[in-house]
Amino acid sequence: MSVVNKVRKSLTGAQAAAEAMRQADLDVVAAYPITPQTPIVQEYAQFVADGIVKTEMIQVESEHSAMSAVVGAAAAGARASTATSSQGLALMWEIVAIASSLRLPIVMNLVNRAISGPLNIHCDHSDAMAIRDLGWIMLFSENPQDVYYNNILAFKIAEDPRVFLPVAVNQDGFITSHCVEAVEVLDDNFVKEFLGPNKYPYSLLDFDKPISAGEWAMPSHYFEFRVEIQKTIENSVPVIEEIFSDFYKKIGVKFDFFEGYMTDDAEIVFVSMNSTSGTVRYVVNKLREKGKKVGSVNVRVYRPFVIEKLVEIIPSAKYIAVMDRALSFGTTGSPLYQDITSGLYALGKNLIVNDYVYGLGGRDITDKDIEEIYNHAEYSLKEGIKGQIIYVGLNPNFIVK
Repeated sequence: MSVVNKVRKSLTGAQAAAEAMRQADLDVVAAYPITPQTPIVQEYAQFVADGIVKTEMIQVESEHSAMSAVVGAAAAGARASTATSSQGLALMWEIVAIASSLRLPIVMNLVNRAISGPLNIHCDHSDAMAIRDLGWIMLFSENPQDVYYNNILAFKIAEDPRVFLPVAVNQDGFITSHCVEAVEVLDDNFVKEFLGPNKYPYSLLDFDKPISAGEWAMPSHYFEFRVEIQKTIENSVPVIEEIFSDFYKKIGVKFDFFEGYMTDDAEIVFVSMNSTSGTVRYVVNKLREKGKKVGSVNVRVYRPFVIEKLVEIIPSAKYIAVMDRALSFGTTGSPLYQDITSGLYALGKNLIVNDYVYGLGGRDITDKDIEEIYNHAEYSLKEGIKGQIIYVGLNPNFIVK
């Protein structure tokens, strides 16, 4: 394992994203400010103004235009990136789907914020879940350090010729994006060498090899285009594994699709995403001191969702407490819960699974809340209760008229 120089810096999650973008030597950044994403492009715009990077910074009039600009730039062969949150993502939704259909290696920082209404600027995962079926690879980040590493990995994954798909790097709004932590920043030259130049081979500006992009597809062809995206995401799994392994060999930090904590003998397992995973591990430690066989899993790679990898790291599990920070209205459960239960069914695994919806609109999730989830899980395991949706921290006295 080679030694790479690292410098510890005090960075927010937003600054960590901007730092990784700086090191990625971007050709084009286009974005429109929206809370809580704004500090990312604000920081990056300062890099441009100070001459630290040579990026073409495009200040557009809307998020729809931001994604349109980076789609055009990427189609021309540029290394391009954007960032947004919530309503901004909703406005660019049309072009988010176009980016994946064109197989463009764009990286988007998505600072997770509740989708309106009512209007709310705080964290939940409703924005991310709104694009989970649009053909993007999706990474989730527990803390600013994760944000930094995931951004570097995102460019490497997106630009791999076996993939050529856009990647969304998620972090919790305010909780991570505005939280200052110590972040180990890699040497600029290492990141430059690790990523290498963008080698996207289908530039619209290569007049010797003319191509069509964004073409019309009749029913005789559309089906094949969509299935090709599905196959590419499926085939990206070994590529992501390879990139994670290479990164580990070079910097000594290990990543996986699902990252287990004390799961070898755990009978009850929490599954969570983003910043909540750290709080869950704290509670797991407290419960372990009481002799409870409990563990936790942090979801790093949400798309592709490889259920086999989750099952591998929870060999003793009898019960999964799925922690969802988003709703899926009118269904049997929230998005992460649906992914896990349908995957377990396909594998013939008969585990008890319940859905714990928490933290919508930025409502705090505390260690005591998670202990209550464990108590409910313990009771449900004993009684064989499954398929429930439990709303954690819901105010029973609040009446909506």
